[in-house]
Amino acid sequence: MLPPRLARLPVCAPAEGLVVAIARGPRARLAGLALADGLPPGVALALPRCRSVHTFGMRFAIDVAFITPAGVEVREAVPASRVVVGPRDAHALETRAGESGPFLRGPALRRLRLALEQ
Repeated sequence: MLPPRLARLPVCAPAEGLVVAIARGPRARLAGLALADGLPPGVALALPRCRSVHTFGMRFAIDVAFITPAGVEVREAVPASRVVVGPRDAHALETRAGESGPFLRGPALRRLRLALEQ
């Protein structure tokens, strides 16, 4: 189940038990994860065409995956008050710390890429 702040965003279900809220545009990105108490298991936030992420105001650590045409770069357990910069032409995926793996494997990653390119 999505947290209320992400419930109004479009979603993608890249695999059974996984849900990704997609924040397209500036207003949607403002919802973000700042001041949230956490993310439920199996839920992630995707930021299309985003090469940097900040964790100011975060109450929990997150994994940040930068998805590019060439592959995936993961920064694990990023604590609060940090800025993480990824490669150019990247999409960012934010998950609970330690939970990025299932979103980034095989068919789930292919489905996620397709959803982010739309």
